Amino acid sequence: MEKLKLSEVLEKLWTCLTVDFITKLLLVARKSVILIVCDMLSKITHFITTMEGTSAERLVRLFKNNMLQIQNLRVSQEKEPYIRINTRELNRELCIR
Repeated sequence: MEKLKLSEVLEKLWTCLTVDFITKLLLVARKSVILIVCDMLSKITHFITTMEGTSAERLVRLFKNNMLQIQNLRVSQEKEPYIRINTRELNRELCIR
C-alpha cells in the first residue's frame, strides 16, 4: 500500500490557477460568458466577461490584460503610468463597509 503524499505547498501567487466558465447567460454588450480565474494560494478570484467561441489565445490575452489592470502593473510597455485601485475609495463609492 502506498503512503499518502503531502500536497505541494504553494509559495508564489498566480503559479497555480483554477479556471472555469459560466456560459449561456443573457447577452449583454455582446457578451454571454464569464471566465472565472482563481489563484489557489490566495483564493483571489477574477471574473472576466467574454463571448462564446472565444479562442484560447484571446482568453489568455483577456486574462493578462485584466491582471495587469487589477494587480497595479503596467498596462503596456510604453511606460504608461500604473493603474492604482484604492480599495477604501472603491468601497466607499460602492457603499460597502
